Amino acid sequence: MFVFLSLMSSPASNDPAAGPFRYILGTAVQCTSYAEFAARAQALARVGRTWAVDLTNTQIVTMRRHEPAFRAATDCMDFFVPDAMPLIWCLNLQGAKVKDRTYGPTFMRHCVLNSPAPITHYFLGASEDCLTKLKAVFNTANPNLRIVGSRNGYFKRDDEPGIVDEINRLAPDFIWVGLGTPKQQEWIQRNKPLIRRGVVFAVGYAFDVNAGTKRDQPMWMQRLGLGWLFRLCSEPRRLLGRYVKYNSLFRFYLLWDGLCGKAWGK
Repeated sequence: MFVFLSLMSSPASNDPAAGPFRYILGTAVQCTSYAEFAARAQALARVGRTWAVDLTNTQIVTMRRHEPAFRAATDCMDFFVPDAMPLIWCLNLQGAKVKDRTYGPTFMRHCVLNSPAPITHYFLGASEDCLTKLKAVFNTANPNLRIVGSRNGYFKRDDEPGIVDEINRLAPDFIWVGLGTPKQQEWIQRNKPLIRRGVVFAVGYAFDVNAGTKRDQPMWMQRLGLGWLFRLCSEPRRLLGRYVKYNSLFRFYLLWDGLCGKAWGK
């Protein structure tokens, strides 16, 4: 039995943080689109505080349900934006009528390339070679783009204060973090209180996809929710155990919560 909750949103329509969401395994997942959330992020950047956004797949909502330490690490997130088709299906079972997922690599590309002046960007993650290619791709597509700084993902914990100091000095509007799960969420948890302003995005392997250092999922696989299978075939040793564990747990928790009559509870 499934219990469908009514649409949840902040009461003030002029609040840039306002937006409808539904609960999936206890995580409030946004009902949004590429254009809508990009516009909202631009409004958030003008507020003068720090926001955190997680481009969320089924693994992340499952880890938040299954692992208390990860849930604590991600409680600093202001928004969980649906990156996976199974999340879209769950949202639409609750009447959300969301047409497509907000896939991390595509959202990053859309948001960066459609940033009006004077919005600025900072990239944190991947290799130096990947960052060089990423900036070249984006600057070629939009010569007016303002990328004010970057740092590769090969740093030690002791290097983090220097990275935060650079971010605060440059004061970018959008800070893109591509360190992989759970490293990127843990980095944001530690450093969000120290960053003075801007919107911090956890975008996983979006750097590699947009730089062309890793192949993207074919569109037909994306539509069918088979992106995980494409990535598994690309990196079986690294991803097999993760996908078996969290895909199974995701289905188990959905079934269990449904049987308990609290499928979409907080």
